[in-house]
Amino acid sequence: MSKDNKTAKKGFFATMKRWGKRAFFGAGKELTEDEKFAVEKLESPSVMAVKAYFRRPIAVIALVVLIALFLFVFIGPLIVPMDVNYTDPLQANLAPNYSFMKVPAALANDIREISGFGSFTVGVSNSDEFYIWGNTANQLTGADYSNIPAEIADGGVAHASAGSDHIIAITTDGKVVGWGNGNNGQFGEVKNPNDPYLQMPDNLLNGTIDPSQVRQLLCGYQCTALVMEDGTMHVWGNMNSQLSLKELSTKFTEGVQKVVFSNYYALVLREDGTVSGGQTLSFNMVSATSSAEEEPIKNLRSYMKDRKALDIAASNNCYAIVLDDGSIVAFGAAEYGEKDVPAAPEGEKYVSVTAGTRHFIAITDQGTVVSWGHDDNKQASGVDGKTADRVYAGAKQTYLVNDENELTDSAGFRGYLMGTDDRGRDVFTRIIHGGKMTMTIGAVAVVVSTIIAVIVGCLSGYFGGWVDLLLMRITEIFSAIPFLPFAMMLSFVIRTMPIGETMRIFIIMVILGLLSWTGLAVMIRAQVLAEREKEFVTAAKSMGIKESKIAFKHILPNVISVVLVNITLSFASCLLTESSLSYLGFGVQQPHPTWGNMLYGANNSIVIQNYWWQWVFPAIFLGIATISINVIGDALRDVLDPKSSQEK
Repeated sequence: MSKDNKTAKKGFFATMKRWGKRAFFGAGKELTEDEKFAVEKLESPSVMAVKAYFRRPIAVIALVVLIALFLFVFIGPLIVPMDVNYTDPLQANLAPNYSFMKVPAALANDIREISGFGSFTVGVSNSDEFYIWGNTANQLTGADYSNIPAEIADGGVAHASAGSDHIIAITTDGKVVGWGNGNNGQFGEVKNPNDPYLQMPDNLLNGTIDPSQVRQLLCGYQCTALVMEDGTMHVWGNMNSQLSLKELSTKFTEGVQKVVFSNYYALVLREDGTVSGGQTLSFNMVSATSSAEEEPIKNLRSYMKDRKALDIAASNNCYAIVLDDGSIVAFGAAEYGEKDVPAAPEGEKYVSVTAGTRHFIAITDQGTVVSWGHDDNKQASGVDGKTADRVYAGAKQTYLVNDENELTDSAGFRGYLMGTDDRGRDVFTRIIHGGKMTMTIGAVAVVVSTIIAVIVGCLSGYFGGWVDLLLMRITEIFSAIPFLPFAMMLSFVIRTMPIGETMRIFIIMVILGLLSWTGLAVMIRAQVLAEREKEFVTAAKSMGIKESKIAFKHILPNVISVVLVNITLSFASCLLTESSLSYLGFGVQQPHPTWGNMLYGANNSIVIQNYWWQWVFPAIFLGIATISINVIGDALRDVLDPKSSQEK
């Protein structure tokens, strides 16, 4: 056999072997270079464009960031719910902090008492040491509550209580020490004498007391109460913040067992078991609910006439009273179920109660913990059903302590990842929900503008003549309208209309779309004018295909690259436009968040200088979104239009 025949035979069998493998095992590495090149030549333009896009590292990073941002703002609200009407003045303007429940280890095994009212909590150990945790800095006043006075720096603290902006401590040698904000009579010298206030008693300001005779030390919103074992009570502070303060100082000076502060009023438990709120909080015709009654109590004073109280507690605007029959009655302004008092476990009776900002925690005679009220951070349900000897509550925290003074459990709010705004709302939560609103508005506006632009551009470019003349004059009229002022006027008119907030937001989306289609329409018209002169259009006409079908199904796919690029760039523009309208006060209104109106809320020098987190974080997210979209749009333009990339 000749050499050529051997070579041909070998090539035949090699080819058959390769074909057999491909038939039964699929194509693989056996493809020759020529075959691979042939496959590449058969790739569609869209596949080649995708490959070209993913060869651009910056564009890929921008795409990943944008996808992550979309997942963050659209899935995030399912994980982090938000009550749009929620506010908490005691948590206003707090810097990012995540130590609200971080009880110091040295205190956790030796607790005498824990006290919290606002953004920070204090504690005293049985070894007379003082501890503080939470958000201890006031950005506006510059006060740092962790700067402990020299009198207690080395210990020797018998009692301590935390208010909204001040701390009062009693040393083991009987000296009353205060620090923080003292402008309104919270302690020491008053710096605003024109405001109505009650001066701290002179025997507390300049003298000493017996710390073993202190029954209760309580700080509230710019006010303080001190109850002694003999039933005498001293109160002082800002009378504008605590409307019951003047009455407390004159009417409840003796026979006091306990006092509690809500946001504006006080509730007093007397040694004889009676409870009074004074004239400012009369029980006449006050409606209440009881753990022992199925129907609401219509007149609390009549209901308590033959009953004695064992304990009292107050949240922001609601009050709870433990009665001698082991039941609890609650009354006041319940925002989150504070009046929905659960029945005690079977065979048990309530013996004590305490409260946070909007939740209550009670203990039965068997040590069972029962809680109810606001539970956004598990401050109630996180301890419900457990056992404890004592319970302490911070603003949104709950601490359980056993009979050996050890912290056995805690639940509640740990802190704010991105701080709070001027109404005490979590910036991180509002960024998530605000991003969803901003991106939804941008997406709907882009869809509306794209649909209009495609219809007008295709019809104008394909048919020409009077159709083109009419549509382009309409386009010029719309493009001549000053966009931002006109959008502001329409938004203002809509805001005054008697329609729901959801409908108002939807109309704003449509307005943005109706005012932003002109540029894309002109671009599509120009592309269609060029495409309609090509041979495939003539062939389609000769086959009798409808004109509208030629325009939208034959020509439009050839100019889709222009549409895709413009959609991405318009999306970024709509995000900025919505944010601009909201920033100027004409877009989506509070309490519904968007990134724009979050920036609008930070539009003053005090916030910019002192509360940087309120504008930095929304600006970062808005900037990341718009930059990513612009990078993606620029990359799409390059891969879909090779001429533009060659010109660069």
